[in-house]
Order: sequence, then C-alpha cells, then structure tokens
Amino acid sequence: MYPGGGGSVKRVALNIDDLRRQAKCALPRFAFSYVEGGADDEQTLKDNREIFGRWRFIPPVLNDSSQRDLSVTVCGQRLSAPLLIAPTGYNGMLRFGADAMLARTAKHAGIGYIQSTVSTASVEEIAAENLPQHWFQLYVLKDRAVTAGLLARAKAAGCTTLVVSVDAVHFGNREKDKRNYRRPMKLSLWSMLDVALHPGWVWRTLKPAGMPGFGNLKPYVPADKQRGAGGASYFSAQMDTRLSWETLRWIRSQWQGALLIKGILSPEDAQLAFASGADGIVLSNHGGRQLDGSVSALEVLPDIRTLCGSQATILIDSGFRRGTDVVKALALGADAVLLGRPMLYGVAAAGEAGAQRALEIILQEVDRTIAQLGCTSVSQLGPHLLRLQP
Repeated sequence: MYPGGGGSVKRVALNIDDLRRQAKCALPRFAFSYVEGGADDEQTLKDNREIFGRWRFIPPVLNDSSQRDLSVTVCGQRLSAPLLIAPTGYNGMLRFGADAMLARTAKHAGIGYIQSTVSTASVEEIAAENLPQHWFQLYVLKDRAVTAGLLARAKAAGCTTLVVSVDAVHFGNREKDKRNYRRPMKLSLWSMLDVALHPGWVWRTLKPAGMPGFGNLKPYVPADKQRGAGGASYFSAQMDTRLSWETLRWIRSQWQGALLIKGILSPEDAQLAFASGADGIVLSNHGGRQLDGSVSALEVLPDIRTLCGSQATILIDSGFRRGTDVVKALALGADAVLLGRPMLYGVAAAGEAGAQRALEIILQEVDRTIAQLGCTSVSQLGPHLLRLQP
C-alpha cells in the first residue's frame, strides 16, 4: 500500500496503466491533458505504442538465468539498470516538489535523472539532492548569454552530462491541451470549474507556494512574469528557431562533459550528430508531441545502430510503458531508455511513493523479461531474440 494523492490509501498499482488512471483522477483535466496529449490527430502518439506489438520475442529455453545483473555503463557512468528519468517540464503543475521527488526516486534506484531546462525546480535545488547521475537537458534560447549561463550553472551544480533537445524548435499543435483554454494560457470556464472539483490537487499543488514557475529561468525573467503564463510566454518567445549544426558545435565548445543530442530520427542526422562532436544521441519523437505522422524511435533504431556502429552511445524514448518495451529496445541496440510519462503518472497519482512505484513496476518487468529470455545481463540481449511481424 502507498499513500494516495490526498492522504487516502489506494491499492498498489500493478502496471503503469493503473497509475495513469489514478493520475487522471487526481489531476484537473487541463493538467492531465498537458501530460497525456500529443500533436494534431495523435497518430504518432498511437504509433509509439503500437510499434512494440510488432516485435515478438523468441525466447530460448534451458538457459540458467537465475542470477541477473541489470547494470550498464552510459557516458562513463554506471547505472544499476539501463534506465534514466527523462527530462519533463513544468512538473510543479502536477504536484508541489515533483521534480525533487523524481530526482530522489532516480537516486534511490541508482539510475540517471535528466533535469529539464523548464523544470519547476532550479538546477541548484536538484543539486542539493546529491544525485550521483544528475544530467541537464538544454533548450537553446535566442539569447546566447542566457544559454551560456544555463550551461555554467549546470556545470557548477555538478551535472555530468548535457542533453541538447533539438526537436522542439517549433512547438507542436497539441489540440487536446488547447481545448482547455479560452485563449492562450487562460483556462476556459469549464476548466476552472473542473479545477474546483479537484480540491486535493489545489491543496497539493498550489497551496504550498502558489502558481508554479520555471526555476531555471528565474534569473532571466522579469519578476512579474516568473510564474504560470508569464514564464511560459517568455520561454516560448526565447526559443531559438534558427538552431543549426553550427549552433551545436558552439554548444560543444562551451561544454567539456559528455554531450548527447536528443530528438534524432534520421540516420543521416545521427551521423552528423557524432561528426559535430556529440558523445551520444537520443532517438525521440518527443513522445508524439511535435510532428504528427513522424516515425517512432523504435522503428529507426535498428538502422541507426547498424549505421553508427556498436560503440556509439544510443539512447531512446517515446512510448515506453512496459518493461517488455524496454527490453525490446535494448535488444534492438539501445544502450538505455528514458522514461517520461510513466514517471509523471506515478508522481501525479501519489507523489514520491507513486514515482517509486512506477519505477519499481518497470524494473520488475525488465528483470522478469530478461530472465524469461534466458539472459543474465543486458549485454546478452540482441536482435536474435526478436522477430518483426509484417
């Protein structure tokens, strides 16, 4: 049992979909739509899930897999399992202190935590949690001084790895999200009434410190625009829509640690990323929230692994809900998987206990699947264990 969103006790979730349903009950509609929604018709959102069903396991038998080691090394850092908590923005809308809850969950499990540029907590606040694997995700802003400032703060906070997102230069059309507003950043009457029907969310999220803001952007945003709509407007206006490979080379010159480029789907771009000085890439379609109709990350993984070679660092996200999904990606060549929505469902449903439960579910499923495939370590996984259905 674990404490529920409003202090009640809920049944332990058996899978991520259970946590999703609990999160839907705990959040007002506008907040759940923000977490759940994709772009346009949400075809890519659906495809991200359906692609996993096309790959079927071919489990060998009579292999002793009674003892298993899930640990991996990514960017020179040992992780207890091939997982990282993905960078997600404005988590303070789900629950006060959500970013720190997710960071502590990663720390206790021995996996990586990637903090977003637009997290509610600042990089300094998360650094106070003393994470051994604290990574920072960068959105490149027009003002190079601000971007350089973010990089300097991430370095000073002890972040070991930089993850540069390149697939959100132009924001996707998230219609499910927009339906909750009468105009940009102004909730509709029905949405405000729905908020009133969720007093527990108001108590957990707004009562402690009011409307959440963007902790990392606080030094750069005018005082009267640091929370809610003001911070969002600043961020939207500051996104660098002229992002190019030259920009990536400039970032490389500013950051001496490991650097990954997130949002790669094209094999050619994967090669260019490494040629531009990246130490690794993250295959991602931003969870179906950007260009609807784009390929899923899993769909291009085998080709990109073949093209870039066995030594290239390749991570992946978008659509992962089960440990079997994670194992399929590892077998097809991913070094690790980033978990986004599953962790948000958990923290929205039951705070830190919910986040821990989400990660526990995935870890148990990964371990069980590897055992059923007759493997004792992640390194034994490979495409020979899978078959693609037509």
